[in-house]
Amino acid sequence: MTEPAEVETTGRFLVLLQEDAVDEGVAELGAIAGFDPNSGDLDVDTVQVFPELGVAVVSADPNLLAELNGAAERPGPVQIVEPERVVHAFAAPAEEEVEPAADESVLTWGLQAVGADVSTATGKGVKVAVLDTGWEQNHPDFAGRTITTKSFITGEDVQDGHGHGTHCIGTSCGPRKPATLPGYGIAYEAEIFAGKVLSNAGSGADGGILAGIDWAVANGCAVISMSLGADVPANTPYSQIYETVAQRALAKGTLIIAAAGNASTRPARVAPVGHPARCPSIIAVAAVDVNRAIASFSSGTVDKIGQVDLAGPGVDVYSSFKLPDKYKRLRGTSMATPHVSGVAALIAERTGARGYELWARLSSTALRLPLPSTDIGGGLVQAP
Repeated sequence: MTEPAEVETTGRFLVLLQEDAVDEGVAELGAIAGFDPNSGDLDVDTVQVFPELGVAVVSADPNLLAELNGAAERPGPVQIVEPERVVHAFAAPAEEEVEPAADESVLTWGLQAVGADVSTATGKGVKVAVLDTGWEQNHPDFAGRTITTKSFITGEDVQDGHGHGTHCIGTSCGPRKPATLPGYGIAYEAEIFAGKVLSNAGSGADGGILAGIDWAVANGCAVISMSLGADVPANTPYSQIYETVAQRALAKGTLIIAAAGNASTRPARVAPVGHPARCPSIIAVAAVDVNRAIASFSSGTVDKIGQVDLAGPGVDVYSSFKLPDKYKRLRGTSMATPHVSGVAALIAERTGARGYELWARLSSTALRLPLPSTDIGGGLVQAP
């Protein structure tokens, strides 16, 4: 398998603003880009501003870019400028669905592997945001649950036409006792925030993801689960804007958990952790199978920039899916990530931990496995 090409971009740009001078930064952007920030109705085709994060997305014009970079190079509210990337739902290479060699008559093997079956924590009172392809609003297993939804994809509502998002929501926050067993949800009493940041085709861009993060932080979500990203060549620098966003989110009590990527073809090749999971302040999640072996597709620590932090069950994972399928088994670090996010919600409920403390508790209680830390980081997450 060849190295991935340079990351695909949209032609727009991300602009990091000084955290305590967002209004001044928007005013400077207005002066550069030729819009009035006080008009009360900014043209989203020109600029989008995410005030919780101190980030803007600006339309691309070669002359505009030069001025933005010039502003970032001098002291002031405009700090960093980066191209906006295209991102996708992280899907592992398709294989026939296989029922793992485990007793799943009551709960999925993944819930058993992380100890959710013996935990009394439920996630009650904890807000979990899943930023993905949306949510199957008519799924019968979630009747009566508190689910807050918002779409950040132009022209598409939150209804999940893909299925990936519904699967991830099911693993992180689905039921333990659905009408049809097995139970498949970890934080089954958590409050769900379903943000559609990827289209029904499974793709999106940084601007939509940052909008979703901003929304989740503003709503006080303790955990943001992102089974998405872009594969990158080894030694690709991490996004300084995402890193700052993750630090700002942590300081506000929100932990971002993201899929490491599915670009490996083990044992022949181990691919590097993708964007945005390679940021140091975002938890990067690898995938293991029912035998606690590293998944063949799971991206790993192959450079000094992007490191795997934790692992979760990610092969032949049974969870909710869009109708009429209702349920499906999928594989990928996308499936491992909501296991980690669900466990984080259980720890948050049990201990009251948020932000940096929640990360520390999640890592310190992980199960060490006889695998390299470059593959699984601190180990397989465990419910409290």
